[in-house]
Amino acid sequence: MTRHCFKNLRQRLTFAFVVGLCGVGSPVAWAHGDEPHDEAESKAAVSMPSVGGDSRPTRLADGSLWVPKPVQHRLQIRTVRPQKQAHPRSIELNGRVVPDPNAGGRVQASQAGRIEAGPQGLPALGQRVKKGQILAYLQPSVTNLDRGNQQSALADIDAQLALANARVQRYEQLEGAIARKDIESARVERDALRQRRAALSDGLRAPEALRAPVDGVVVASSVELGQVVDSKDTLFEVVDPARLVIEALLYDTRWAGSLSRASAAVPGGVVQLQWQGTGAQLREQAMPVRFKVISPAVPLAVGQSVKVTATTAESVQGWALPREALGKTASGEAMVWVHADAERFRPQVIRFEPLDATQVVVTSGLHEGDRVVSRGASLLTQIR
Repeated sequence: MTRHCFKNLRQRLTFAFVVGLCGVGSPVAWAHGDEPHDEAESKAAVSMPSVGGDSRPTRLADGSLWVPKPVQHRLQIRTVRPQKQAHPRSIELNGRVVPDPNAGGRVQASQAGRIEAGPQGLPALGQRVKKGQILAYLQPSVTNLDRGNQQSALADIDAQLALANARVQRYEQLEGAIARKDIESARVERDALRQRRAALSDGLRAPEALRAPVDGVVVASSVELGQVVDSKDTLFEVVDPARLVIEALLYDTRWAGSLSRASAAVPGGVVQLQWQGTGAQLREQAMPVRFKVISPAVPLAVGQSVKVTATTAESVQGWALPREALGKTASGEAMVWVHADAERFRPQVIRFEPLDATQVVVTSGLHEGDRVVSRGASLLTQIR
């Protein structure tokens, strides 16, 4: 009996030991009220991410972001600490690239005719040409009635020229008996008839040379060999790409006399501009403003639409930031990301004004000492 009790006691102790081991090694440990510990830990992880375990960026309940340092390096996040100071007030205008009136021109047909190739053939788009270079020939269109009238006039001139030649020969034979002035008059009349005949004859078959108006590049060509064109049709456009102008529309006329320098962001870089003048006649209920392009290294195309940021004489207080630092909230308000802690970023709603083609001035929403994300803000906005 004693041996049997001892055996039962040993089995119970062994069972308790095994159960204890299972409780330690099992991934599910039950808390008070039959709630598993791993569910409680997962709920806590939603409000406060694990620093050592999970390295994925997370958007927290208050809208801020938790982004580990390795992720910040991969996203190439850069921050700046801007200083509040006075900046020139700028305005944005919608503009369009146009050629300089003194460095561009059109080649138009002065009469109806047929296109013929020039000495080097028809020019190609982008081909550089010189002023006065023959681009093509225009063979005038002549109807049968016009050709008959010209031939009739030519026959009349031939008859008059034959009589004039005979008169000169007769006067030259009677030289001495006829006054010298009569002989000279006959010669002058004969020479005039010769010139009239040559001009009328050339008008029947001589083509008109179409020449380049300026030195530049052919930016438009609307002709083909044998094409029949009408009078005043535009055949070629030649523009000097180093001398371009941007024409913008100014709707707020109070800035008309205070514009100075300007800039425009285009694919390939930033174009620096210089104010040339403002038109006094409204166009589309706005005043046209012209800016000269002073940095033609950036490629521009005639007719290209650009956003011009023009500087005025007034100033504004604020923090200068690059445009890529800006973002939008879910409600459409402008915002930036402030680097609050080492691995936490919080959104900050702001108000801003344009400064130039690449920068803005934040007028409200920031405080002294704020470190703002200057590069990679769009990537932070995508974190969910």
